[in-house]
Amino acid sequence: MAASSPRRVALPEMRCALALLLLVAGPAFGTGLSGVVFEDANGNGMRDANETGITGVALSNGRGLVRSDASGRYEIAAREGDIVFAIKPAGFRFGERDDGLPDFWARAGDAARHDFALRRQSFPPMRDAGLEVVLFADPQVKSLVDVDYYARDIIDSLKAASAMHVVDPAHALPKFHFPGSAGDLGLSLGDLVNDELSLYPALNQATASLGVPWLHVAGNHDLDAGATGDEDSLVTFRRTYGPDTVAWEEPEAVFIGLDDVIALPGQRPAYVGGLREDQFAFLEAYLPSVPKDRLLVVAAHIPFFDTAAPGAAPTFRAGDRKRLFALLQAFPHVLLLSGHTHNQRHVFHGAADGWHGPAPLHEYNVGAACGAFWSGVKDAAGIPDSTMSDGTPNGYALLTVKTGGAYALAWHVARDRADTQIGLHAPKVLRRGAYPAWGVYANVYMGSDDSVVEYRVDGGDWRPMRKVLQPDPALLAENARDDLAEALRGYDRSPEATPSTHLWRGALPTDLAVGEHAVEVRYLDPWRGEQRAAAAYRLVQAEP
Repeated sequence: MAASSPRRVALPEMRCALALLLLVAGPAFGTGLSGVVFEDANGNGMRDANETGITGVALSNGRGLVRSDASGRYEIAAREGDIVFAIKPAGFRFGERDDGLPDFWARAGDAARHDFALRRQSFPPMRDAGLEVVLFADPQVKSLVDVDYYARDIIDSLKAASAMHVVDPAHALPKFHFPGSAGDLGLSLGDLVNDELSLYPALNQATASLGVPWLHVAGNHDLDAGATGDEDSLVTFRRTYGPDTVAWEEPEAVFIGLDDVIALPGQRPAYVGGLREDQFAFLEAYLPSVPKDRLLVVAAHIPFFDTAAPGAAPTFRAGDRKRLFALLQAFPHVLLLSGHTHNQRHVFHGAADGWHGPAPLHEYNVGAACGAFWSGVKDAAGIPDSTMSDGTPNGYALLTVKTGGAYALAWHVARDRADTQIGLHAPKVLRRGAYPAWGVYANVYMGSDDSVVEYRVDGGDWRPMRKVLQPDPALLAENARDDLAEALRGYDRSPEATPSTHLWRGALPTDLAVGEHAVEVRYLDPWRGEQRAAAAYRLVQAEP
């Protein structure tokens, strides 16, 4: 990038700058970074003579914060190898790096100077409907075969869902995907790969084909195998994706991504959920400047809620959670995002978790893009079924954010044109007059504890279904088919079914006429309105 002449600094100004650098970096800083944040009017990534600096842009070394001055200049202290990143201000966008990811960071020590290029952002008319954010949790590819699954199952699903007709659809011409049409921003919530860090370039190539600016959070399967401690556990991740703490501003929302995997090499377990002191320092420096009229999204890999079995060590350090929640408490609109579990769940934090806001704090634990690790029987396209252990099919989520902090969430099953929101399981045939011990099960993929789920038979009255904490019978049936098979039905079996947090049951009547009976289920989604699904069962006459 083109460099401009350094300014002459008066002695008092130099002293103030030195004091700021010491404050930002702490006692161990040994190098630094300076440069200009400028408006890249022609989009060439270099500062030309007529391109002006942008004032007030925040930059961080992952611990402290500085802002560009009236000329767009900045200086920040940094240790050798630190990642210095610019926080994208609302109304601007970064260019792209060679790998297609946003160009918003530089490594201290590689050079003493780095200029950050920003272009003014133009908002298309569809932005009036809200900021569209694509959410991936746990792509977790372990081979190039899995990268192909990811590309065809997840990436192509998004391209198909966002494709547009070039002309009037009445002409029945094919639809085309345009770069960037899948969303305004993308977030991957860790476990990008399954310990095979060499797959990052291939994975990024697939993701970048969407043309959407994309941010990445680190997961426990993104750690370097030879790490001796937490401090050197993300060398490859940082070399590829830049900072493991990141912030990004849009007119509707502010996003903060945090590495919440504390690596414990040589121990069992080898990691625990938590945050580092430098991350708290960053939050304490940055959060006071975050507008409170927008949604604040905090994204991480390991859930902030505890997933440990009774008697086991906590999966997230309670003290860190309490400290984080205290920092977030001043914000009226907060959403937590996490991955890691390869299940899907909504958790609402309260006082027991250290949250003392006026309303429960919502955490959406996003289902995995890889589902159950790319397992199960392959379909006609050669892609594994990969249903998760709670019965949720693999896919991706969409977060829509409107001004004022309002948001909506949706789960999209990969390659499902019907956009199924409820998975039903019911017996095919029952004896007429038998005790009504069998029922229809509704797996409501986005359901939570307070969801209203109802069913009816043959168009009768709607009746409430009962929430149950048990495995999805559809996945139990798949487990049985795997057990009974004489040969492997897929590379890896489907996962063993575990109790689902979003499963409902309704007893099926057996006192109706012989023949087929229609079953309908409805669920009131808080964001998408009423969702329905249908099944059928048959009653037959039988004698002892």
